Amino acid sequence: MKAKDVIAHILQAEGVTCFTCYPDNAIIDAMAALDVRPVLARTERVAVNIADGFTRIKNGRQIGVCAVQYAGGIENAYAGVAQAYGDSTPILLLPSGYERSEQGVPPNFSAVRAYRPVTKWAETVNCASRVPQMMQRAFTQLRNGKPGPALLEVPTDVMNEEVGEFTYLPTKASRPQGDPADVREAMRILLGARSPIIVAGQGIFYAEAWDELKAFAELVGVPVMTTLNGKSCFPEDHPLALGTGGHSRPRTVDHFLSKADVVFGIGTSFTRSIYTANIPRGKTLVQITNSEADINKDHPIAHAVIGDAKAVLKQMIEEARQQLRSNGRRDGDAVVREIAAVKEAFLKDWWPRLTANDAPISPYRVIWELANTLDRSRTIMTHDAGNPRDQMTPFYEATVPHSYIGWGKTTQLGTGLGLAMGAKLAAPDKLVVNFMGDAAFGMVGLDFETAVRMHIPILTVVINNSMMGGYDKFLPISTERFGTRYLSGDFSKVADALGGYTERIEKTEDLVPAIHRCVAEVSAGRPTLLEIITHEDPVLALAPDSKYRREM
Repeated sequence: MKAKDVIAHILQAEGVTCFTCYPDNAIIDAMAALDVRPVLARTERVAVNIADGFTRIKNGRQIGVCAVQYAGGIENAYAGVAQAYGDSTPILLLPSGYERSEQGVPPNFSAVRAYRPVTKWAETVNCASRVPQMMQRAFTQLRNGKPGPALLEVPTDVMNEEVGEFTYLPTKASRPQGDPADVREAMRILLGARSPIIVAGQGIFYAEAWDELKAFAELVGVPVMTTLNGKSCFPEDHPLALGTGGHSRPRTVDHFLSKADVVFGIGTSFTRSIYTANIPRGKTLVQITNSEADINKDHPIAHAVIGDAKAVLKQMIEEARQQLRSNGRRDGDAVVREIAAVKEAFLKDWWPRLTANDAPISPYRVIWELANTLDRSRTIMTHDAGNPRDQMTPFYEATVPHSYIGWGKTTQLGTGLGLAMGAKLAAPDKLVVNFMGDAAFGMVGLDFETAVRMHIPILTVVINNSMMGGYDKFLPISTERFGTRYLSGDFSKVADALGGYTERIEKTEDLVPAIHRCVAEVSAGRPTLLEIITHEDPVLALAPDSKYRREM
């Protein structure tokens, strides 16, 4: 059996069902021969994004795989892999490579050398007999430890070499418990705190630990904030929910972060970023992570527990019960009342924007109607970069696990479209909605045709204000003199030409009826684009001390 066919059989043994590609790689036909449908996108970047979205919804239990050609193909895929690396998504990239005799010869592109900064593991197969061992190595990296993309380059001459007889054992994931002494100390710190807060990250998803997180928070009576990548791992309509701590966030996040004495992170790397809520100095940080590389990375950590989030949460629940029997149960009622009061005041301040009858339409009104019209328990929502993300995340409450894909330690415009397609492939019974701006559509809009051609019925909502929202503060001179930040386009016509169902609305009273019609079209199997003409609203729900803050 040739190496390309061995790779295909190994992918099948590893349970791979999401196989994306563009445009030429010998593995594509090898997978098709095994009746695995190749999902061919219009660009390599979006092909990677589709694999990324699939893996997220499957919690890494099934890995999205993307195959591209050498040279221009793997060069074009870089942005998507960098996004996956920034968000710690385990995907497998299988580029072909220059023949071995041409490797290391300038200007031939070296995928392994170029991709090492944005992958967890990157290697080249130098002979066909090593294919089974190196594929097993790749999947071991993907299934264990801190998640991240892996790359295995297969030179074109190796693809067609014979492997001979081989055996392959599918890889297994390790779910290690924490050291019991570390767990005891973590619980002693938490239960002894005056005003603790839990920060839950996307490690909750990969451990499938959302039930344990909810049970733990209720047991200890501690409020929960999620990271942007962790949004929906804790129900945001729960009495202990503070919401998502992204670049913009509900007032509850900053209120409780500022008064916290202990910040208790579970499944989070505690990465310092403009897209994560800043943890004020002087807090005691406790971290539960599956990677020692996360500890003391951006913040000094007072105490850490290394282990799988689900396994460690089970240990902590038992340890909390033991310690609470000795010291008495924490009173969470006062915290619940405080959360409700802060949340109520926050929504009251934003109510004029959320219910505005402006023309052009307010982007906040769009978000409010989406949140209150869609069945959020049966919907997967994702945002795009920039204002769509910052306007959406504080006000769209995610109530069940994976009802929202939050992303963005790096924030590439257009990523949400591919993530939405991957999510739909992973959860075909869910309504998947991609909320993007006109600038993001300009990046990847032609890949709406991929959804049409590959029969992936998603709903794309484009808020079109004919500009790069908020960029007046970055481009004041060039905008005034040359109109740099202003855009144009009728994107509903583009989507119509690409074969989808489209609508374009300009009046607030048309919002809800249009949403209902578009959902019906998606339910009937048609990829749909709803273009909404909005005005720019530069006011965001930012922290009081943010340098980007504007007064309402």
